[in-house]
This record gives sequence, structure tokens and C-alpha cells, in this order.
Amino acid sequence: MNAEKGLHDGHRNRVRERFLQNGLYTFRDIEAIELMLFYAIPRKDTHKLAIDLLDKFGSLSGVLEAPVEELKKSDLSESAAVLLKLIPQMCARYYQDKYLIQEKTMTADNVDEYVLRFFIGAEEEKLCLMLIDNSGHCTFCNIISEGTFSASEIDLQTIIKYAIRYNAVSAVIAHNHPSGLPIPSQSDIDATIMLRDELRTIGVILLDHLIVADLDYLSMASTDDYSHIFYFGNSGNSEFDD
Repeated sequence: MNAEKGLHDGHRNRVRERFLQNGLYTFRDIEAIELMLFYAIPRKDTHKLAIDLLDKFGSLSGVLEAPVEELKKSDLSESAAVLLKLIPQMCARYYQDKYLIQEKTMTADNVDEYVLRFFIGAEEEKLCLMLIDNSGHCTFCNIISEGTFSASEIDLQTIIKYAIRYNAVSAVIAHNHPSGLPIPSQSDIDATIMLRDELRTIGVILLDHLIVADLDYLSMASTDDYSHIFYFGNSGNSEFDD
């Protein structure tokens, strides 16, 4: 038993040392998952678990996006499953923190760079709100609700509260279709119009609504079928006007 434990610990030490010397870039997906599981499963063959997870979910991203209950069915503890689920969301938070957007001028060409990262690994619908001041700088950008995006579900008062708090003159919203296409439904359109009109009452212009589906997205303001929703003439936000 002691010899087996020593062999087990020796393997883990070698993997950790390899990571410290060379980083994760030289690791195969199986080895990367194995290394992550070290920190949630102290006494088990995580290499075999990594193989089983990749076989079941098909890819590294599939493993990290799998529901916790499905991961637990794959012989993982709840702590190990939560750790794996934490990775993509922590990556999103890392990008948000590292690439601060407060100093950037928001334009139609770059707003998606900052909004889309909020949907990495998202399994259910989320609503992201970006607020922009009169200098074109982002003053707020974050997920503000989870659940169905519709005229009956959207929390207008929360959005208005944020817009006032962060001195917004314009706003961009984004929400995702986790299992669909980046095409707005009639409910999406109705909710967009309702929000546009509500923001107008406090002098804030809704510039765009991005519909996100996995790695793809649609800008309603840049799509002929929906662009009329966002037309305000000389809005004073020329960085979004063509």
C-alpha cells in the first residue's frame, strides 16, 4: 500500500513539476484535466477519470461545460464537478479583469469583444448590460439577470437603476440562446422595443442588442430586418452610426 501511495504521489509531483516548468501548453487535454482533478481528488487515479470524461463528453470544452449532475454520474465528487464548472467562468472573469474596458472607446466594431466573453460556458439564458457615458467609455458591463429574455420577464427597473447610477447616455444589451441559433424571436424583438422605449424616458439610447449562440452572434442594429428599431437620427453616438 505504501509503495502504491508513493508511486501515486510521485506521478502527481512529476505532472505538477512539468506544469511549473513548461506551462499547460505542452499538455494533452487528458493531462490538463488530470492535473485539475488533483486539487479536488486527493487519492484516486485522475488519469483514468480524465479519459472517461473525454470519452463521455467528447472534448475538453464538453467536459468543462457539462452539467454538475452529469459530471457526478461520471464518478466525480461534487467538489470535483464544481471545480471543473468553475474553470470556464473563471476564464471569463479573468478576461474581464485583465482587459479592462473603462479606458476604451466603445464602437460598433469592438463592443462585441467585451460582451461575448460573458457567455463563455453559459448553459442558460443570461442578459448582459453595457452602459456607455457621453465620452464613449464603458462605465458598466456585466450579467444582470438569468432566465428567459422576454417582454414579460425583463426587469426594466433594474436596468433603469443601473443606467442612472452609472451616468449612461447609451446602452447595449446582449443575451444568449444556449441551444439555438443567434436569431431573435418575436419575444426578443418585443422586449427590445419595450426596453428601448423605457430607456428613452431617461434620455438613454439603446444602441444594439446582440443575440449570442455559442461562438456565433447577431447584431440586431447591424441587421436590415431589425436595424430600424435602433434608429434615432442624429443620436450623438457617431461611433455607432455608419
